[in-house]
Amino acid sequence: MSAYRIGLLLALGVGVNLAWGENTGAAPSANPIGKVLTATGAVRIDHSTAITVQANLPTTGVGEAKVGDLVYLGDIIQTGPDGKLGVAFADGSSFSVSPNARMEVNEFVYDPHGHSNSSLMSLTKGTFSFIAGEVAHTGSMKVDTPV
Repeated sequence: MSAYRIGLLLALGVGVNLAWGENTGAAPSANPIGKVLTATGAVRIDHSTAITVQANLPTTGVGEAKVGDLVYLGDIIQTGPDGKLGVAFADGSSFSVSPNARMEVNEFVYDPHGHSNSSLMSLTKGTFSFIAGEVAHTGSMKVDTPV
């Protein structure tokens, strides 16, 4: 792994010596696999884990994602009509989703020393752009779309 990627991961607040994610079908992980880098407009991340820690709930009852929020395996990312979101993942991959988008993080397995890494993101609505990270070089990176 390059010094740049290690620096990026450390800046994101994620460790670089750990295996990230879970195998498909496993229980949701409590370990973050990414971090929100940009968020504008209405953006929401629904966590699949049973434990949610959130203080100072907004009066609307719906929590908006913000820069610095962590992303976990199984999360569903949704943007409103004015929403945009950029996420960086532990392997150096980054995704940006457009307004009116819905994306699920189905699978993310990353071990910096492994060769069987994998990721699967499902975009069911909207558009996205991404930059592939180490998973694409050391395993299988897939994006599922309706078309």
